[in-house]
Amino acid sequence: MLKVIKIAVVLAVFSFSIASAAVQTADEEVPVKEATKSLQKTSKEVFPIGSPNVNYAKYFTGKSYLYPMASGNGINVANVTFEPSCINNWHIHHGSCQILVGVGGIGWYQIWGQEPVKMIPGISVTIPEGVKHWHGASKDSWFQHLSIMQEGEVSNEWLEPVNPSEYAKLK
Repeated sequence: MLKVIKIAVVLAVFSFSIASAAVQTADEEVPVKEATKSLQKTSKEVFPIGSPNVNYAKYFTGKSYLYPMASGNGINVANVTFEPSCINNWHIHHGSCQILVGVGGIGWYQIWGQEPVKMIPGISVTIPEGVKHWHGASKDSWFQHLSIMQEGEVSNEWLEPVNPSEYAKLK
């Protein structure tokens, strides 16, 4: 009986991940097939790509996509997908720390004054509240991370872009 339950759980998770990976609306130009194929090179499961992140596009160097996964009870979880070479500007979160969990592809994050750190599936980091940082994809890979933050009185202070020559040095 326990074996049957385990198989059912595995099938349910697999079915959810396959169905959710292709979620998009007809009018969006999300390159779901391209992103999914690329992300599957580093992770067997691909989280939903989501919708174009148009509300924050001016703070990103390329296209990013947002898929809200959970909210309520004081916690907000979203999957963010970055196309290759897409990173966000330096920024600070007020009112919450931010936990990033790499779930697909290869990316980077950096805290001001520290060296950049490569992110791959399974790597998680906590960025303390009020700390200047950036994160996004590597030059040649799509990247997905979960962003976990508190809900409520939380705000972002968007700052200057990352120095392009510094980003170009990342390997």
